[in-house]
Amino acid sequence: MHLTSLDWIIMAAAFAVYLAIGLFVGKSAGKDYDSYFLSGRSMPWWLLGTSMVATTFATDTPNLVAGIVRRDGVFGNWVWWAFLLTGTTTVFLFAKLWRRSNVLTDIEFYELRYSGKPAAFLRAFRGIYLGVFFNIMIMANVTLAAVKIGGVLLGLTPLQSILIASIITVAYSMVGGLTGVLLTDLVQFIVAMIGSVWAAQFIINLPEIGGLTKLVSHPNVVPKLAMVPDLSEIHSQAFLAVFLFPLLIQWWSAYYPGAEPGGGGYVVQRVLAAKSEAHAVGATLFYNVMHYALRPWPWILIALASLIIYPMDSPENMSAAQTAISRAGGVDQVDEATRLAARGVSSLRAAFPQMPEQQVAHDLAYPALLTRLPAGLLGIVVTSLIAAYMSTMSTQVNWGSSILVNDVYRRFLKPGASEHQMVWVGRFATIGLMAVSCAVALVLQDALSSFELLLQVGAGTGLLLLLRWFWWRVNAAAEITAMIVSFGMAVLFFVWKKVGGNPPSGVSQMLWGVGVTTVAWVLVALFTQATDEEKLREFYRRIQPGGPGWRYVLERAEHERQQIRDPKLKSDLPIGLLASAAATAGIWALIFAGGFFLYGQPLSGLGMLAITAVGGGIVGYCWKRLSFSAVSQP
Repeated sequence: MHLTSLDWIIMAAAFAVYLAIGLFVGKSAGKDYDSYFLSGRSMPWWLLGTSMVATTFATDTPNLVAGIVRRDGVFGNWVWWAFLLTGTTTVFLFAKLWRRSNVLTDIEFYELRYSGKPAAFLRAFRGIYLGVFFNIMIMANVTLAAVKIGGVLLGLTPLQSILIASIITVAYSMVGGLTGVLLTDLVQFIVAMIGSVWAAQFIINLPEIGGLTKLVSHPNVVPKLAMVPDLSEIHSQAFLAVFLFPLLIQWWSAYYPGAEPGGGGYVVQRVLAAKSEAHAVGATLFYNVMHYALRPWPWILIALASLIIYPMDSPENMSAAQTAISRAGGVDQVDEATRLAARGVSSLRAAFPQMPEQQVAHDLAYPALLTRLPAGLLGIVVTSLIAAYMSTMSTQVNWGSSILVNDVYRRFLKPGASEHQMVWVGRFATIGLMAVSCAVALVLQDALSSFELLLQVGAGTGLLLLLRWFWWRVNAAAEITAMIVSFGMAVLFFVWKKVGGNPPSGVSQMLWGVGVTTVAWVLVALFTQATDEEKLREFYRRIQPGGPGWRYVLERAEHERQQIRDPKLKSDLPIGLLASAAATAGIWALIFAGGFFLYGQPLSGLGMLAITAVGGGIVGYCWKRLSFSAVSQP
């Protein structure tokens, strides 16, 4: 594909704006740690919420959604729509608790909640694991997607793609700190949404498609439109894996960046940067509405359009190819055409014969359709994809460097570090994290199985991350046990697969991991020494979590005439759960409303909007009854 001068001018102008923002806020951002990594804890809800949405709009996200829709239909998105349950509980149960904690990073929480050497070990280990290794793998994977898009759309080499995007990103991230990241995220999200909506509008009006009405009535598309799976039309195993399991188990048991049980990562960083608890709650609520209900539909429309322009192989051909592979003894024993037919991507191979076979998958359909965009619009869309890359990378690198500075450098290496030193260490860490992640991306070939292992390591720890706020008996030993057991289960299944065995399915692996890990950490919590009682009282005094799980600590404190409960703050657990349920129903209904209106079913769409309105009304009722403290700086 060849970009015109207009396309290059659009991209260059966007780069200039991003860099100008970083330079503009650089002086004020470099005053101290709070200013550099938390924007002085003075940010409004709308800016923080937009930044969260921009961060989750990674370069590979549209490709992922396109692959899901082509493979499983629109309802396949429940594998991530189910995480809304995690998101809304974070909104109404945990966001204000995080803001009330006044920690500098989510890793600092360990020594606020637990006591002794185990707490220090957790802080050090999680700081290095999340801030360095896990973070670098996330950034390398996002960079790999940018490399592929740069190669397909721009004809750039991997090194050229990385240099163009990463130099500008590291420049404004290093100079402007979190404030620079937040402001550029705002611009980048606007650009990204304009690009995706405009691209969808253009593509569905291509002559081969003929408009929205013809799109949703095309025989290739109709079987993929359902937003809720029909058991009479799909295999029960697919229903379990794609719909039932995410809704019942996955959302509370799995660690998923942006939807961590109990909150974590860059979401908590933005919560900590909010000017008040109310702004922290508002930011996470705005993020969940935008992330789940509004942003995905342009990508879904493009995915549906791809089924017409690049149709999947017929079910008969796919079944025949899969049978041939089974009879031959594996995919390596058949030719490429059979392998591609088994996956249903023969038309994509015909359109892109130059692509390596392993890259010819359903997610290729999204960038494939972008090749049909005209000059100007192509520049905007490519700029939007670069913006998606930059927003994710700038957030990850800023969050990772904040952990390295606060939870490794100042806590263990140089406790007496000045604010000036911490800012500069953060800037050098920003450069280092970006450089290492880009170097790793250059040697990656595809989505590494080792990266999948990293994602599986946290499976089963989610319930602990939720309960540690509301049950005093959760201790550092229980959290260490959860990490070790979940890691062991992930390694067990990983090795089982690598040595040529026949391990359980992905869903069964998750169920075993969750079950064994949960039993292990609960037993350890019950039968090992509890967290130091003074630490528990200090935690409750600051956080005021409420709930029956702290009754023992409260009663002992009252017996010793210590007042640790704030009489001005009532327990929000019941009203928070009600608000979470109402917000979840309202946002899911908003997802359905968007689909029904696009499908030409306005009455159903209006019905869903009515449910959203009711949910919004309940949320408003609950909001007035939430207790917000006047958070003071430590």
